[in-house]
Amino acid sequence: MIRLFNRNIQKLFTHRYKKCEYFRKFPEKQQAKVLKDLVRSARKTEWGKAHNYKKISSAEDFAKAVPLNDYDSLKGWIERMIDGERNILWPGRVRWFAKSSGTTNDKSKYIPVSDESLRKCHYKASLDVFALFLKNNPDNEFLKGKNLTIGGSHKISNLNKKSRTGDLSAVLLQNLPLISRFKNTPPTEIALIPDFEEKIEKIAQSTIHENITSLAGVPSWFLVLIKRVLEVTGKDNLLEVWPNLEVFVHGGINFDPYREQYKKLIPKENMHYINTYNASEGFFGIQDDPNADDMLLMLEYGIYYEFIELDRFSDKNRKAIPLHEVKTGINYAMVISTNGGLWRYIIGDTVVFTSTYPFKIKISGRTKHFINAFGEELIVDNAENGIKKACEVTGAIVNEYTAGPIFMDSDHKGAHHWIIEFEKEPDNRELFVQTLDKALQEFNSDYEAKRYKNMTLELPKVEFIPKGTFYRWMKSRGKIGGQNKIPRLANDREYLDPLLKMIENEFSG
Repeated sequence: MIRLFNRNIQKLFTHRYKKCEYFRKFPEKQQAKVLKDLVRSARKTEWGKAHNYKKISSAEDFAKAVPLNDYDSLKGWIERMIDGERNILWPGRVRWFAKSSGTTNDKSKYIPVSDESLRKCHYKASLDVFALFLKNNPDNEFLKGKNLTIGGSHKISNLNKKSRTGDLSAVLLQNLPLISRFKNTPPTEIALIPDFEEKIEKIAQSTIHENITSLAGVPSWFLVLIKRVLEVTGKDNLLEVWPNLEVFVHGGINFDPYREQYKKLIPKENMHYINTYNASEGFFGIQDDPNADDMLLMLEYGIYYEFIELDRFSDKNRKAIPLHEVKTGINYAMVISTNGGLWRYIIGDTVVFTSTYPFKIKISGRTKHFINAFGEELIVDNAENGIKKACEVTGAIVNEYTAGPIFMDSDHKGAHHWIIEFEKEPDNRELFVQTLDKALQEFNSDYEAKRYKNMTLELPKVEFIPKGTFYRWMKSRGKIGGQNKIPRLANDREYLDPLLKMIENEFSG
């Protein structure tokens, strides 16, 4: 039975690899087909009728007929889908909505996940990850064991009698095909436990005697599990628990800050790490070359791509260009039209192309400043509202601030590090920090999930600095006046460490 299953899955992987090879060689042809299929499928929807899809026969027609959108501009349409209305943005009725961190006006946003996006995007991508891995590593034996996946912590819940929601990983696990359940662990009833602490404990207890050959998930979350597995087993590293472990498929956040920790926890020279680019809105990229850190842009998942040069993103007459017009080395904001009913949707991510034949990308950031070192997707609007609330409660007045991550290490969990300059300091510093933290949880559901019982993120660390410090720092960087602004949030310590070093030197001097 096992051998027959493995032979069949090998054939499926071979088939998928051939599909990947096709769009590598013929990207324009593949994208033209995707756009044609999307427009034809949605022609009789309310959106398709409103934008005259029956008259669209080219990419140029599509760009003229359909405006650029964000969540706020599609929100009313999505709410009608949530209410159970049919044929709104996508044919039929969409039953599942992936809960993601919110926009300026919403704590959470709900991304429609159609049956087509499940089957033809997310699950197909899961096959392609391993199809590409097998092609690069034909002598591997990972099919002899199981894949261990950690999903998110938003439980499946009903939005109403007709629609259900959860974070993307929960939606995917709830709808997982039988063929995938056979090779995946933990069981669905454990994987969907909403209490992250309980879930980690049960995963650790239930998998330590399994033959785990691959891992899939967010690096920061996996560190929590790995440490618990080593505590439970009394082992020094993960290979003593799972000696046949071969590959870790990761995504969601930058892996670089965690790379050295994983080398220590999995001391195996030929351990493979595969970077992926997936989101609630779709699955976009897979690292296909183990010797490079870019990703192949996946063109066969029912997603039509356009791109806006980031330098022109704020222009009133900004233009999105099709894939074949992009150039390497330029920051682009990504625009997608999908088989989930998102049309010319600005996802908020920015990418840089490293190659245009085939098309390969690196994630370069977000269209706005943010912190997403642990999957929390904290945006400036969240930070501003959090600061405002903390000031109201403590009587403080803030002049300037910046914030970034404190990365996990072997002895500490992650946290956010804030440097704040006050015009008037808070009456109670401790209360200020606690109020800021609580407010951020109120405004951002992903941050709230990571802060739950300090499992991934600890209480923010706040540095209270003297007035005038930010001015001196900006002056030292040649950033005084004009359009120069204090960088509010960053996904690394590019701003924090130099600023702290300057403060240290001032005090020591």
